[in-house]
Amino acid sequence: MLDAETTAQASDPARPARPSPDANIEGVQRDQLRRVAAIDIGTNSTHLLVASVDTALRTFRIIQAEKSTTRLGERDPDTGELTEAAMQRGYDTLRRFRDLATSHQVEQLVTAATSAVREASNGRDYLQQIKDGLGIEVDLVSGSEEARLIYLGVLSGMPFGNRPHLLLDIGGGSTELILADGRDARALTSTRVGAVRLQRDFVKDDPIPPRGRAFLQAFIQGSLEPAVDKVRRRIQPGEVPVLVATSGTAMAIGALAASEDDRPPLKLHGYRMSRQRLDRVVEKLVGMSPEQRRQLAPINERRAEIIVPGALILQTTMQMLGAEELVLSERALREGLIVDWMLRHGFLEDRFSFQSSIRQRTVIHQVQRFAVNQTRAERVASHALSLYDQTRGVMHQDPGQGRELLWAAAMLHACGQHINLSAYHKHSWYLIRHGELLGYSEAEHLMVAAIARYHRRSLPKKRHESWQALDTRENRRLVNEMALLLRLAAAMDRRPEPVVAFVRAETTPTELRLELVPERLNQNLSLEQWSLDNCAEVIREASGVRLVVSVQG
Repeated sequence: MLDAETTAQASDPARPARPSPDANIEGVQRDQLRRVAAIDIGTNSTHLLVASVDTALRTFRIIQAEKSTTRLGERDPDTGELTEAAMQRGYDTLRRFRDLATSHQVEQLVTAATSAVREASNGRDYLQQIKDGLGIEVDLVSGSEEARLIYLGVLSGMPFGNRPHLLLDIGGGSTELILADGRDARALTSTRVGAVRLQRDFVKDDPIPPRGRAFLQAFIQGSLEPAVDKVRRRIQPGEVPVLVATSGTAMAIGALAASEDDRPPLKLHGYRMSRQRLDRVVEKLVGMSPEQRRQLAPINERRAEIIVPGALILQTTMQMLGAEELVLSERALREGLIVDWMLRHGFLEDRFSFQSSIRQRTVIHQVQRFAVNQTRAERVASHALSLYDQTRGVMHQDPGQGRELLWAAAMLHACGQHINLSAYHKHSWYLIRHGELLGYSEAEHLMVAAIARYHRRSLPKKRHESWQALDTRENRRLVNEMALLLRLAAAMDRRPEPVVAFVRAETTPTELRLELVPERLNQNLSLEQWSLDNCAEVIREASGVRLVVSVQG
């Protein structure tokens, strides 16, 4: 669990966060970092994830991720056993993954095998061979345990807020449907219907003829009915859960849908897809041959063979749940293995503490990653939020969303300084834009980057990439307002040591009066006053407000 001070910071971003005793300005000390690797042995693919766990911040960073298509689900049609060829593919992959994890000096390798291995009669013998030959002890997880790990993985990268979420993971051999909130999972279900299983058992002709498709959809619906009924019974009256989809199938379909956008997102995590968009993508895929599907950029050779059954599972589940939109999550079981390891080793006391501060922790992690002077960043953030609170209705009309975005941008606004001091705001935009901000939507991520970009030098221009990337007029307005506040806050922090204790703001419809209160009596704040005066023309041009600066006598 987060310590008391960090928890307070997470609940109130305005409160300056003190540096961890285990961290320094230049980054994180090695003794608070632990390396662990996770391997997910699935029906279609085997995944490796190497993570660096920050024990002080209670978070982790993915160092390396690898995937190999091992196709364990291609079992012997007569006996149902794992075939020798499939087991050899899996064994060779695990040897490579073990060696790769060892090269990162991980202290532990946590491994889970799912439906393909647990359902095969020779599955346990296979795991014993792995243990004897490679020294890897694989946990053969049940369907409900698989669902729990998926929940932990999604929880680590997506804020649930006060709304329940329905998590849908379409694997090769099973589909997990989970009803959960930020505190706990209310229902964990696993159904023996997956993309590889359906392809193997039912798809004889491809493209699938209409009668074959109708049969497949009826089979999927019948198989999923118990799971859907279970989660429905546990949804409270008035609740409208958010549907979250995670898996290779969902990501591939999401990539196809996103490719139709005017500005496709850099990352699919948090991408929203309507049911109508999904239906169009599914219709397109169903009418194609495997060779035609292989020509689509987001789909590899193996995925082209199994994506139609997987897409029908996704489409049918959405229809059964009455969901009109889904959100994609790149995090799932393998990230859940890392979170579970953190829980078991005492780095997290409960899931809620991990979930409640995703946004704050991911920003602080980037602060440390980019060697930002965290103490100074916290001072600027504190000034910015103070101005936000005191100038509502004049400098901004924001109902609340912008405050958290302003905090994040203030903490990261100087991250580009180690690349180029004179134009660091442009480099800060690039680093934030292409970095990982868990818990923020794509639109919010773009706004944080743009607020940092426009905190100094010129105002936004239509030709700027950072301005064009903002989707709506409302988002541009919010960025413009928050960037002005950040510009003023940064102007008050020109020296290594703090000299401005706080700022008092008085506003009229046409004027903003700032009174700087020094840290010490009779302290000279002429540098800060000069810096703020230099902002006056930009403030007037952008907002029509006259800036007047004074120092408490």
